Amino acid sequence: MHRMLLVLVALPLGACSQRDDPGWSGYVEGDYVYVAAPLGGSLETLAVKRGQSVARGAPLFTLESEAERAARQEAAARLASARAQAQDLDKGRRPDELAVSQAQLAQARAEADLADAEYRRQRELKAQGFISQSRLDDARTAAEQARQKVNEANAAVRVARLPARQDERTAARAAADAAESALRQSEWRAQQKQQRAPQDAVVADTYFRVGEWVQPGQPVLALLPPGQTRARFFVPEAELGAIAIGQAVSIRCDGCGAPIAARIDFIATQAEYTPPVIYSNSQRSRLVFMVEARPDAKDGARLKPGQPVDVRRHE
Repeated sequence: MHRMLLVLVALPLGACSQRDDPGWSGYVEGDYVYVAAPLGGSLETLAVKRGQSVARGAPLFTLESEAERAARQEAAARLASARAQAQDLDKGRRPDELAVSQAQLAQARAEADLADAEYRRQRELKAQGFISQSRLDDARTAAEQARQKVNEANAAVRVARLPARQDERTAARAAADAAESALRQSEWRAQQKQQRAPQDAVVADTYFRVGEWVQPGQPVLALLPPGQTRARFFVPEAELGAIAIGQAVSIRCDGCGAPIAARIDFIATQAEYTPPVIYSNSQRSRLVFMVEARPDAKDGARLKPGQPVDVRRHE
């Protein structure tokens, strides 16, 4: 009789334990944004503190940038010089230089007129028999030379009005473009020494003090955007077939109030041994798979990185 009572009592207890889903133990991870500068330098200012909330675009820190400012000024001067040279080659000679060429043309024309008049006079004298043929030939040659000088002076005036050759102008414009690119690069390097918040966030931690040297690409601080948290938990190998990407789960933690709805968005492809941080009497398997579930952004703010959680299938 007593044995039958024990069996009857044990049956409901066994059924209850089957319905009770102990879930999986884990902890909260944060998706931090590590802010660094691509260039190194001494930390000049640190505008934020740990735990401080910052808005998008707020200044975070500044690195010493004297060399970058000097390089930017040098690049700006080189650009101004290259542009001035390119503009100068697009023009003709200066007005005074053009006036000299025009004066030389006028002088050549006057000499040509005088030579022509002398040639005509010598030709009349030859017709009258007063001079020899050789003197007439000399006058004709002088008149021809004077006309050639006029043509030369005309060409000089036309050249004075022309810009430089096309190849020279193309080379000058290319030099100006290169100088402009160098200036943009210098401005970018100077701007990178001043980092601002990429989005609204809380300063999770800072890693340097003012005056310390920061290597290129080394994070100066870490930001935690609102709701960028996820639950990381570990599922025994035997239960892995019961979960899938996109499956709804609920997250419970101390002080969180109502369970937080989330969905599984990652399942590890390789097994690992139970991490030492996970303590659970109900999960006795040593071989587990890491799984991550992400809640909505509004609910994710209720979770704090490092906080222990229990994850269960969504009821």
